[in-house]
Amino acid sequence: MQTEKIRVALVGQPNVGKSSLINAISNAHLHVGNFAGVTVDISEVETRYCDPQGCQEYDITIVDLPGTYSLNDYSMEEKVTKDFLLKEEYDLIVNVVDSTHLQRNLLLTAELLELGRKMVVALNMIDEARQEGIEIDGEQLSVILGVPVVPVSAKTKEGIESLKKEIVTVYKKPQTESKIVYSDYIEEEIDRLVLFFAERNYPSEIPYRHLAIRLLKEDTEIYKKMHDEPIWIELLPLLREALDHIYLHSGKKNIQEIFADEHFAFAKGAKMEVMSTKSMRAKSLTQKIDNLLINKYLGIPIFLFLMWALFQLTFSLGQYPMDWIQAGFDWLADQTRLLLGDTQLASVIADGILGGVGAVVSFLPNIIILFFGIALLETTGYMSRVSFLLDGFFHKFGLHGKSFVPLVTGFGCTVPAYMAARTLKSRTDRLITLFILGFFSCSARIPVYVLFAGAFFGAEHAGSILFLIYITGALFGLMAAKFLRVFIFKGEDDPFVMEMPKYRWPSLKLIYHVVYGQSADYLRKAGSFILLASVLIWFASNYPKHPEIEQQFQTKIERAASPAQKAALEGKLQEKLLEESYLGQVGKATQPFFAPLGFDWKLGVALEAGLAAKEVVVSTLGVLYSLGDTVDAAANSLQAQLKKHVSLPVALAFIVFVMLYVPCFAAMAVFKQETGSWLYLLYLFVGTTGVAWVFSFLTYNLVKLMV
Repeated sequence: MQTEKIRVALVGQPNVGKSSLINAISNAHLHVGNFAGVTVDISEVETRYCDPQGCQEYDITIVDLPGTYSLNDYSMEEKVTKDFLLKEEYDLIVNVVDSTHLQRNLLLTAELLELGRKMVVALNMIDEARQEGIEIDGEQLSVILGVPVVPVSAKTKEGIESLKKEIVTVYKKPQTESKIVYSDYIEEEIDRLVLFFAERNYPSEIPYRHLAIRLLKEDTEIYKKMHDEPIWIELLPLLREALDHIYLHSGKKNIQEIFADEHFAFAKGAKMEVMSTKSMRAKSLTQKIDNLLINKYLGIPIFLFLMWALFQLTFSLGQYPMDWIQAGFDWLADQTRLLLGDTQLASVIADGILGGVGAVVSFLPNIIILFFGIALLETTGYMSRVSFLLDGFFHKFGLHGKSFVPLVTGFGCTVPAYMAARTLKSRTDRLITLFILGFFSCSARIPVYVLFAGAFFGAEHAGSILFLIYITGALFGLMAAKFLRVFIFKGEDDPFVMEMPKYRWPSLKLIYHVVYGQSADYLRKAGSFILLASVLIWFASNYPKHPEIEQQFQTKIERAASPAQKAALEGKLQEKLLEESYLGQVGKATQPFFAPLGFDWKLGVALEAGLAAKEVVVSTLGVLYSLGDTVDAAANSLQAQLKKHVSLPVALAFIVFVMLYVPCFAAMAVFKQETGSWLYLLYLFVGTTGVAWVFSFLTYNLVKLMV
């Protein structure tokens, strides 16, 4: 049988024992140096391996490349190594890593993974690591990196035969994509570039993802290659936009520094997941802060306190501007009625547009404060620590700590949260995360929570109630994840690295960009979609007209003995007209479904309208409860109206239903796109609606027994 030849590129940082490893593998005798730059020329050695299973012999040629800390062009060693890896022919890379300095060595590993070549990681000096009390989980590291990891010792020859065997195994296997994942804003731009190439069916020798990464890193060779191609004209503005977006989020304008930070975050995250030591001393300020913030006893209480404080601020600080905005809309509604009189046009503007849109816009301050707080925690690097902190806790529920990223994004909006789940490489992890995201309350539900919390618990307790609602929804999500993992999507969750970026001062420009973008989207929705919905709700609540009912009540009103009786009859007239309207007919038709929860038809209609967008729940209630309210002139706010018409058990049951039932139509459309299945969408709708109904029923009846 003919001997097969395998050409291996041996790559590692200076002083990781590459030359010693070659000696151990091939019995060659190369000079062993203890300083950078000892091997500037490229050396080759050969060894033979016989595969006992296939009786196949392999001649393995090992190309010892110069030791380099990175693949930049800052030194001769870096240039020689980079040129070889990008331009020469070889079958796979063996990356030699010093086990006693794992994090520093994984910086180069991250860059090698970006090349998209077959690779084996040799964890050298494993014997010295054990002597220093360092334990490395090689299997876990292999899962994280997406390439085989073999613990070896060039000194004792431990693992040398296993390394040879793994070289042959990887050589025979097809190419697999590594699992290095960047920050969300970089992944977003990579996805856009990959989609761009895929739509144009661009012919490329390397995978689109690796091509996109090299373009974003401003790789000179790739730029030269593509500059003369026709696609460059379309690609250039896309690249400029992508880089501007990355610069804004990173706070830097040097793309090499940005990716260096990404590699640092990846290396630190990988080390913290796979390495343990008998004694860990904090050497830097970052380590000292980490020892506190990701302490296994203090970390979660600190996180919960910060989130509680954020929700307290969301309500307490937001209450004042919220009242001012609502007062402004009420004034505009009054002026409209004065100007246009008792006409249908005045009603549609005052009750429909201003009543519905105003109810939503008044909650903008609360939204801004929440977005600001989350953006502040994200830009400092704290949220990545929380992902790591919750990893062990999440694993108990069948999730990975990395799921925290889309789950936190879900507090802003479920649509980008569904998209953020793409960072989860395991399809099972991704599907479970997608199914539970709806339980993590998006910002569109905040107006509902603030409305009911303020009405039934007062401003002094509303912040704590808001925090409790969010925590309860998150717990429901975790329990759902456990159920899905055990009964539906069985199997082990697939672990991978969570990046640990450096701490940095928050960028006001970046925070402004995030908060402005989210707030503008909120207002855009209020000025378009919710405006249309409010007018439709107004129309459905005002038509068809019933002149015979109006005539009957008008006769009674004219005969009323006192102003109080007259006002009461006018209120009953409006209530009767509402019941006979299109909206009332829909509400009455679905009332049997909601009746066991204590909901009247108005609350049922509001929930049904909330399928379009959760903000519409408030605007619908604003339209329904503002119509014909002449009974009590003092009760002119929506909160006062709810407190007058809705009991505490019903209010709590309503909050639970809003917290648990399916997200809006837009989110459902993205869910279907991300899962690729209409059946999964049906499961989501039926499952969340069923859970919402059952727990609202329990809440209503339990609270009714207690009050």
